[in-house]
Amino acid sequence: MNLIPLTIKGISYSQTQTGAYALILSEEINEKKLPIIIGSFEAQSIAIALEKEIKPPRPLVHDLFKNMADIFDIAIGKVVIEKLHDGVFYSNVYVEKEGKEHRIDSRTSDAVALAIRFKAPIFTTEEILEKAGIDFGNLPESAISSGDLGPSTPAKSEGRLKSGEQVLSEVSEAELREIMREAIKRENYELAAKIRDELEKRSAT
Repeated sequence: MNLIPLTIKGISYSQTQTGAYALILSEEINEKKLPIIIGSFEAQSIAIALEKEIKPPRPLVHDLFKNMADIFDIAIGKVVIEKLHDGVFYSNVYVEKEGKEHRIDSRTSDAVALAIRFKAPIFTTEEILEKAGIDFGNLPESAISSGDLGPSTPAKSEGRLKSGEQVLSEVSEAELREIMREAIKRENYELAAKIRDELEKRSAT
């Protein structure tokens, strides 16, 4: 399995779903971004781990796991996002103990939160990046810089999607792709991820 390293680009608040966030992982070579929808608790845990100067008064669950692992000499070697099914990412945490490696199933948000605390690398596969990655390199540079995506950009449809007045299944594939381009330009990765998953469903049927 050819693994591709990812870095954490950031976390953005969901504009379409209350209490949800988009975790943005980035693949450096081809500038692809991998948006993953996560809950508010996991987003908070990841954000706190990224911000070194912020320490909660009591340890969060991921901090507790790290403290226990340190006591029992357990390390995390890497985190791998290995599977994507029906829009859900499945990950494994590779734990090292006494020279042996053990693979443990994990939610991706928890795996990333632990990877930050253990300073462990995060990987995914070429297949997942091809299916779910959003490629900035495929957008015209002029469109990204100027915001001009052409006269066919369906701004009204994008607004209806954000407000929940229109569901993805009611929008044509061509229009969805235009809306996704606009969402990427505005760095609304959460909306882009939802459209990506809808397009993936349609291609599978």
